Amino acid sequence: MRNKFDEQLLHLNQKMIGMGALCERFIALAAEALISGDTKGAEEIIEHGHEIDEMEREIEAICLKLLLHQQPVASDLRQISAALKMITDMERIGDQAEDIAEIIPLLQGRTGKELADFKPMAEATSKMVTDSIEAFVKRDLELAKSVSKQDDIVDNCFVNVRAKLIDMITDTNTDGEYAVDILMIAKYFERIGDHAVNIAEWVAFSVTGVHKGL
Repeated sequence: MRNKFDEQLLHLNQKMIGMGALCERFIALAAEALISGDTKGAEEIIEHGHEIDEMEREIEAICLKLLLHQQPVASDLRQISAALKMITDMERIGDQAEDIAEIIPLLQGRTGKELADFKPMAEATSKMVTDSIEAFVKRDLELAKSVSKQDDIVDNCFVNVRAKLIDMITDTNTDGEYAVDILMIAKYFERIGDHAVNIAEWVAFSVTGVHKGL
């Protein structure tokens, strides 16, 4: 019975890794489209956005099956309940990548290339998602804790982008609509970072039984 349960937990972990990888790809595509001005990446996000929703439903079904048909001990219950919480945040990361993708065509060929903080911001958010999922699979508490520290990079990048946009509007008469669109994109990246922190906090809960928000 336990062997069967362990096999299903492994299947759950594999699905979590797959969902996390798709989130990472969407983040990378959104950043690339923003910096290059090429809308193909944005179109791919919109076209495949439903796949994250499907993964969320599939993982929910796996978790419910584990809860209903197996006999999980306390640590197993924490792992399963954490997974259910984590996929909610991953689904929202997918939504926010789609929000960015929908703004890209509105820029009408203009890019965020001159705002150097977007690249490290996107890289940091992607790494946060990667590390939080890896921490869940490996039950690595220290790696989960490191995700929150990485969020400082994202927050600092957002502050820098906002300050740069203010300067651009003041000094160069930058189009206000463009500035608002770019600021919204920066805000979506910041929110992705916040969701990655949420994921990491649920990983910590799965290991320790303690969640800082509870």
